[in-house]
Amino acid sequence: MAGPHGNFGVVRLPLPKKRRSTEDVMASGDQLKALLRSHIDGDDDRFLSVAVQVAAHKARMGHTKLARELRDIVDQAKARAGVASPVAITRPRGELSGLLEVAYPRERLRDLVVHDHLLGQLRRIVREQRNAARILAQGLSPRRKLFLSGKPGTGKTLTASALAGELGLPLFQVRLDGLITKFMGETASKLRLIFDVTARTCGIYFFDEFDAIGTKRGLPGDVGEIRRIVNSFLQMIEQDRSHSLIVSATNCADIVDDAFLRRFDDVLTYRKPNPQQIAALLRRRLHDIAAPSIDWKALADEALGLSQADVARAADDARKDILIRNAEFATASDIQVTLQERLRATNRVVKPYAE
Repeated sequence: MAGPHGNFGVVRLPLPKKRRSTEDVMASGDQLKALLRSHIDGDDDRFLSVAVQVAAHKARMGHTKLARELRDIVDQAKARAGVASPVAITRPRGELSGLLEVAYPRERLRDLVVHDHLLGQLRRIVREQRNAARILAQGLSPRRKLFLSGKPGTGKTLTASALAGELGLPLFQVRLDGLITKFMGETASKLRLIFDVTARTCGIYFFDEFDAIGTKRGLPGDVGEIRRIVNSFLQMIEQDRSHSLIVSATNCADIVDDAFLRRFDDVLTYRKPNPQQIAALLRRRLHDIAAPSIDWKALADEALGLSQADVARAADDARKDILIRNAEFATASDIQVTLQERLRATNRVVKPYAE
């Protein structure tokens, strides 16, 4: 319809813009600042870690296509980078400095010597994490709360490092000496600090010797503090909605409160290596200095009963001995000696040295 100032036609009012929540604005701002800081510091691993957080944040907001594209870019960057280069490590500050130790491991799943079923579980966890945006977009959650159980030296700590290396995430190890105190209620408060950090900084949070804080309730001598700690941890892990991985490990699963097992996405059981795995581990660590005629299977049979960590130490001992003696290569007898020393150190009955 024509008016005094020309032909206006139909007047279209602008649609009201969808208002973003304060939480969304703050998250985007914090992530942008974190990206800039990591770029300026040359911290590539941290940069990619924040990029993963951005992708997950976009997925929650419903921007599934953008989230998927961001995740694909991160995966391509990790594939090109290969083994991570040394980075400047940002250490927790304030009270957190006494609770967390941070590292950027280079280990990968290929460095683990574990049975096939366990390796399959770990690979599935990595796959789900790398496709987290797609999983979240469907209203599902990738596995990220893990409980590791097994004898000492069977690869639990190495698993935490390998997962961090595979996913390009920082590894935060919880310091029990800083977490557990003699003051009632203080341990639970410090646990809350750690869980608050998991939401702000994506990483792998590793609770080693978990039985120290996850002991069964109602044991003799419990004056109520154990129950308070366990109840607090159960509540926090149940309410945790971060994108960090929470990994707990113990050598004494039988004294861990049963309620924890229902809160974890996966329970991974570790065993000592079999002869084939021992032979593979020895060959991997000593192939460059070993005599060509070594019978790895025979050495593995003698080392049966040792943990993965024990075999690795025995191999390192053999390497050091060859270095000190300026020998050309390590013989089967050289490796046998270090394996038997390790067996003696672990209080096991062994064959006497060959004359």
